[in-house]
Amino acid sequence: MQREWFEKDYYKVLGVSSQASPKEITSAYRKLARELHPDANPGDSAAEERFKDVTAAYEVIGDAEKRSQYDEARRMGPMAAGFGGPGAGGGGGFGGPGGIRFGSGDISDLIGNLFSRGGGQPGATATGPRRGSDIEADLHLTFNDAIHGITTTVNVTSDVRCSDCGGSGAEPGTSPRVCPVCNGTGAVEENQGFFSFSRPCGNCGGRGRIIDNPCHTCAGAGAVRRPRQVRVRVPQGVRDGQRIRVKGKGGAGVNGGPDGDLYVMVSVGADKVFGRNGDNLTIKVPITFPEAALGADIAVPTTDGEPVTIRVPAGTPSGKTFRVRGRGVATSKKSGDLLVTVEIAVPQNVSDGERKALEAYAQQFPDSPREHLGV
Repeated sequence: MQREWFEKDYYKVLGVSSQASPKEITSAYRKLARELHPDANPGDSAAEERFKDVTAAYEVIGDAEKRSQYDEARRMGPMAAGFGGPGAGGGGGFGGPGGIRFGSGDISDLIGNLFSRGGGQPGATATGPRRGSDIEADLHLTFNDAIHGITTTVNVTSDVRCSDCGGSGAEPGTSPRVCPVCNGTGAVEENQGFFSFSRPCGNCGGRGRIIDNPCHTCAGAGAVRRPRQVRVRVPQGVRDGQRIRVKGKGGAGVNGGPDGDLYVMVSVGADKVFGRNGDNLTIKVPITFPEAALGADIAVPTTDGEPVTIRVPAGTPSGKTFRVRGRGVATSKKSGDLLVTVEIAVPQNVSDGERKALEAYAQQFPDSPREHLGV
């Protein structure tokens, strides 16, 4: 856990209450991310810093497990930071050596550290490989691109493995060495009679290794934060609101751990002609009254550019829907259908000749179609 957990109210950063649902948190984050993204605010350093704060907040309270730990830490106050004190270095806290942790297995670790009679092994999890954080990006697609699929790029800003030191943090040509005080565990144990306390190693700051010659590019961190473009293959038939996972394109791993994943949140624009219902495409096609009354073959457009012809039987009412099998959204599993709804087009302006023809037609049908309504 970072000190920022006590110093920053992540709920306030995202503009939501501490009782907000996961959906409300995600919605607030997406809105702010779109407004503050560096691509939308070129050269605006304040917006970029705010974007970083919003992203950092969502990485914590947008994750159910981290949110639970964050809420517990805020409730307990600074005492949850661990027992190392001012000289304990930067490794204390949740998940670090000597810190108080929650979740499966952590309570037993805490009890073992506090009440063992010596001989306990300091936790080594802080110095082992750790997976990088997952990140998110928004992608806006046209209706046509979502139907047919596309390979494109998204812009993200995240920690990436330093290309100069390969993530080791040491200047090229040199290597980190194991801390001689904690033997690479990142923690030291203090026996005080009945109690045995584990605290972060003050010699290496809880890292378990010492970098004598830090990399000039990343200053020993092993990663640098920078904007980058990531290629994303969008499968055909992707839906609005769907998440696409791009494995290994998230934040850089720590101590040789794997990189996190990138989750692309898809937004699909509306189309002027077609609608969508699951894997089915929908379309409204106007027809004339003679076509509805006498029957006709009409051409209907499709998303692949090849029209299909459907038969409208004589006496077809306005609003009737016809199904064209297999001409909807094609996915890896199946293809949907094209649902064609015909609507009788009523002319807004008629010529004198058309008016006479309609009046003559009306005389052939003197009975009212509303007679059964009793009015």
